[in-house]
Amino acid sequence: MEIELSSGTIDYEDTGGDGPVLVFAHGLPMNGQQWRKVVPLLDGYRCVLPTLPLGGHRRPMRPDADLSHTGVALLLGEFIERLGLDDVTLVLNDWGGGQFLISEGRAGRLARLVLVACEAFDNFPPGAAKPLSAVCRVPGGVRLLTGLMRVPAFRDHPKGYGGMSKHGLPPELIAEWFGPASRSKAVRRDFAKFATSAPDRRTLLRWSERLRAFDRPVLVVWATEDRLMPREHGPRLAELYPRGRLVEIADSSTLIPEDQPERLAEVLTGFLVEHGAHPVPRHGG
Repeated sequence: MEIELSSGTIDYEDTGGDGPVLVFAHGLPMNGQQWRKVVPLLDGYRCVLPTLPLGGHRRPMRPDADLSHTGVALLLGEFIERLGLDDVTLVLNDWGGGQFLISEGRAGRLARLVLVACEAFDNFPPGAAKPLSAVCRVPGGVRLLTGLMRVPAFRDHPKGYGGMSKHGLPPELIAEWFGPASRSKAVRRDFAKFATSAPDRRTLLRWSERLRAFDRPVLVVWATEDRLMPREHGPRLAELYPRGRLVEIADSSTLIPEDQPERLAEVLTGFLVEHGAHPVPRHGG
């Protein structure tokens, strides 16, 4: 499926149905495949997965598109509004910028928030990813990066993308994520715009303070063996949100949907039911 938004055309997946709406965001330069192991475990929920312009998108955005963290967050909010989605549970993993819908005062359609091992506070981009951001500032840097991702020693390095999953990412999945940028100069432009857009530390921390205004239920799911998202950020986030709750998941790194999909689906479903979002069986079954 696709929808035309102010910055360009966004592709998305939608499982449909009458169940409560879950909107899943992804990381750089990923897409909805980040959730491919989790969505099938959420029967009775309508799962909507936009491919945001973070480098894994096939359709370039307009040259003047705002692809900063706040720009992409507002684009996500526009997507939710244009589809007419209400009572939404927004689920983030890796990229934490979706929280800026709250700091920008655009969270009216969100009923719940689920933060799964994601960027927070001043950790934009995560420490180990900062060198990659620096590479993206150099002319031709994104093209160099996409080429290096074909080299197993670089691709699987524990201080790079290899460290995002404790049990390893399939090479074909990484190839899919980096494929659009390897083929399109315009997508590489979008990739670089986003990858180099993180504000300074003082600005990020000021924005984080605004998150205290979100008075709806928040589930924080953190990985105990994460190399990118500091473990102390889990309880710190849960304390920041007035109705936040923390669950830690073992034997996982950042991509909990990849490493522990069953456990994540179990925790997510429990949170949804606890807060009134009960699954709706298809065909009355």
